Amino acid sequence: MSSESDAHIVERLTGQILPSFALAATNDQPVDLATLSGRTVVYAYPRTAEPDKPSPAGWDEIPGAKGCTPQSCSFRDHAKELSAVGVDHLFGLSSQATDYQKEAAERLHLPFALLSDADHRFKESMAMPDFVADDMRLFKRLTMIIDDGRISKVFYPVDAPAEDAENVLRWCRDNPRG
Repeated sequence: MSSESDAHIVERLTGQILPSFALAATNDQPVDLATLSGRTVVYAYPRTAEPDKPSPAGWDEIPGAKGCTPQSCSFRDHAKELSAVGVDHLFGLSSQATDYQKEAAERLHLPFALLSDADHRFKESMAMPDFVADDMRLFKRLTMIIDDGRISKVFYPVDAPAEDAENVLRWCRDNPRG
């Protein structure tokens, strides 16, 4: 794990042009975030819990690990409002496999696709923060607002996952695309 400060991560990612990678999506349509026009919101999260399976040992004690399902549900519940303030594309992103993500997207009734970076190529190319739990390399929770393939705003750390969508909605409302 890096000792890079939270502020430095935000500063380094903001303004960055996204690399061109096709990411597998739960709607079976590969997504290249670098080529999407308009405003895109991507929230990166560690992992959604598997039904009837315990979380990794010590999961609740890992700062920022807990809260993936409330975060996804918050974006689900605010998806129409985000669209109304100019968000053209909305995605969740994790290093979980697409097959598992499909189950989570269906179970949570998400009206948007989840993207898989199971090979860590996107995360590594962006030098996004991550951590290891039970031998799994997972994203640290952060949210990016991307305008025409360039990151305009980064929310990191996301300390209150259930409030993430509201914070993004507020920022998008206050910062319309020009």
